[in-house]
Order: sequence, then structure tokens, then C-alpha cells
Amino acid sequence: MPEISIITPCFNSEKFLKETIHSVLSQSFQNWEWLITDDCSTDESVKIIKNIGDPRIILSKTDHNSGAGAARNISLEKAAGKYITFLDADDYWEPDFLEEMVNFMKKENAELAYSNYSRCDENLKPAIGDFHADTDVTFDNLLKTCRLSLLSSMYNSERVGKEYFPAGSKREDHVMWLNLLKKIPLGKPLNKTMAKYRMHATSISRKKTNIIKDQYLVYKDHMHFSTLKSFYYTANWAMNGFLKYSKIFN
Repeated sequence: MPEISIITPCFNSEKFLKETIHSVLSQSFQNWEWLITDDCSTDESVKIIKNIGDPRIILSKTDHNSGAGAARNISLEKAAGKYITFLDADDYWEPDFLEEMVNFMKKENAELAYSNYSRCDENLKPAIGDFHADTDVTFDNLLKTCRLSLLSSMYNSERVGKEYFPAGSKREDHVMWLNLLKKIPLGKPLNKTMAKYRMHATSISRKKTNIIKDQYLVYKDHMHFSTLKSFYYTANWAMNGFLKYSKIFN
């Protein structure tokens, strides 16, 4: 039985997939399973995954392109590990990520933990300042800013159960974390830089008005808040988001 289940959605990721694979295979902690769901890729992603030849890697495929949240849910259904963690097909872990996170969670008796991560360009070079895990995360403070990144977080599924991603939201990761934090008091911070998040030009080019609308719907449709309360938390989220990304390297 694997101790950790790694959940990865994949869609046309051949450009960066080999680096992501290397970061998983190089982990100092090796008692894991890696559940990858390919979301109808048209490039060589599936071929690259099949060529790894590691029995711990479980490849699934969607019948039609369904989005990252749905792809993650397919993998979550099959996950058998005590600890659940996430890694997109273009991101990167430091070699001791899994070991450090599991040891930290055991030491702190934590149900949920998250670490620092570097925010990099497509070549994994620092683009803006590292994100720092420096405070306990609760349902209340997660409403105002999403401090939990999928690639640097881990939760204990034996204690909290599996938490799935909702359909119909473009902010499905934030909704998932909020739903999980309804069940537990808090998530613990590990203030070490353990991962690299690859920032793409296409991922930051969406209109800000669309992003704000999607975030508003997190509160209105998924948390079932009133209109006024939803506007209040959207405004807080927008301000905290500006501060989060304001320190840009020259």
C-alpha cells in the first residue's frame, strides 16, 4: 500500500512533462503511487508517460476533454495512499518534497500542510518572489486569499476523507480547499521552499474582469453566501492577490 498518492492532470504537456517526471522519480521518499489522468492530449504526452515503465504510475484517460478538475477527480477515485498531494504536469518538486512534507505532518499531527514554493518562468528561473508558507490556514482566512497551492500542499485522507473538485467552477482548487477546511480547524505551514511553480504567459493573460467574476461565484454559488457577503470577500481576495504578486524581479 503506497503511503502517498500523487494526483496529476495532463493535457498537451509534452514540452515540460519530462522535467516533472524527473522531479517525481528523484524524490528521496519512494513509497508513492502516481495517478495521472490524461485529458485527451493530442501531443506526445501519453507516449512519454507510457515510456516511463514504472509500475507505481497509473495512467487513466478521459473520454472527452473535461478540464483539470475532472481529470483530478478520476485519479482521486483510484487513490489508495494515506496522504494526498497534487502536481500539475508542468510543475516541479525539489527532491525532498515528499519526505519533508510527510515528516512535518507526522511531527505536527497535521491533517493538512503546505510549504513555500518558487514562482518561476517557463525555464524554471525565478520570475517573482517566492510564496512563503508563514501562517496557519483556516476556513476564515482562506476566504480572503487562497494561500494553498496544489503543488505544495498535502492532506491526510485517512483523517479527513478525499476531497473532490467541484464541477462548474473555474476556481475549483479554491472551492476544494474551502470545503476541506470546513472539516478541520487548520492547515499547518512548512516554511521551506519545496517546489517550483511554472508561470506561463497564457495563464496570466486572462481578463481580470473574468477572474474576478469567477472568484465571486466561489462565494455566491459554492459557499452560498449572500450577494453582499460575496462582494465583500471578492474585494478582499482581489486586494490580497495584488499584494501577493506585486514584488516582481527586474
